[in-house]
Amino acid sequence: MIAYKQVKSILNKHKKRDNWFLDEYSINPYEGCGFNCTYCYVHGSKYGENLAEKIVIKKDAAIILDKQLANRAKKNEYGFIAVGSATDAYMQVEEEIGLTRELLQVILKHRFPVFISTKSTLITRDLEFLKQIDESAILPIDLKQTLNRGVIISFSISTLDEQLAKQLEPGAPLPLQRLEALKQCVENNFLCGVNAMPLLPFISDTDQELEKIIAAAKEYGAKYILTSGLTLFGKGERDSKQLYFRFLRTHYPHLLEKYEMMYGSVYYPSWKYQNDLKRKTELYCKKYQIKNSIL
Repeated sequence: MIAYKQVKSILNKHKKRDNWFLDEYSINPYEGCGFNCTYCYVHGSKYGENLAEKIVIKKDAAIILDKQLANRAKKNEYGFIAVGSATDAYMQVEEEIGLTRELLQVILKHRFPVFISTKSTLITRDLEFLKQIDESAILPIDLKQTLNRGVIISFSISTLDEQLAKQLEPGAPLPLQRLEALKQCVENNFLCGVNAMPLLPFISDTDQELEKIIAAAKEYGAKYILTSGLTLFGKGERDSKQLYFRFLRTHYPHLLEKYEMMYGSVYYPSWKYQNDLKRKTELYCKKYQIKNSIL
């Protein structure tokens, strides 16, 4: 089901620049998401259990963004805009509606740089257009000195296991298809990487599986890989924590006890887990000569 919603604002300004993705702004062309990933933190919000059930298109989004970016540009407040932070800007509906492309045209007009994280191969539709943004964007002075690129593209991959991906990410292209799209972007001279997030405890965060993901990222041309653990929110039936535990009970019942110990009273892994994951990532990144940060 597709619905339309009138909004007053489309551009979100962060309090500070994101350390990982370098963005200072974010925009979400849509509410809801056709990929409907079980672990998505948006589950439990107003969008409900099935994110694909209702996709909301923001009316007049391009007109509103034009005004907001004009104001920011006038003040010389340039910074990376994350396109799709609470939805995938290139999910299925984008092929028909084209709202993401409209917003990118506005971004190009005002010469803002963009960071795009996606699971979709549809982004390859816009490569020629994104090249214009990459070449003309105005960056903050410090990033111009260290990065000097107007577009950063990351493909999200939580597992390379095709069957597992079908279970957890039912609407998304398969991991191999994402890697092929990554390769195409690299061949078109974009700065590209992999967001291996979230990695799934005891499933895709093992030494063997983590190494596979990092090796694949390098093989397909990624310049960096970012990793993080799984966060699980909420106590309601529609929250990601409950949905993911339901998945575990069906497919990985032997891991339930470990997950209860890990997430019983918290939403995120322990600092020890996060530090261990960081250490393993650094080890394999060194082995395969790929960065574990964008800069």
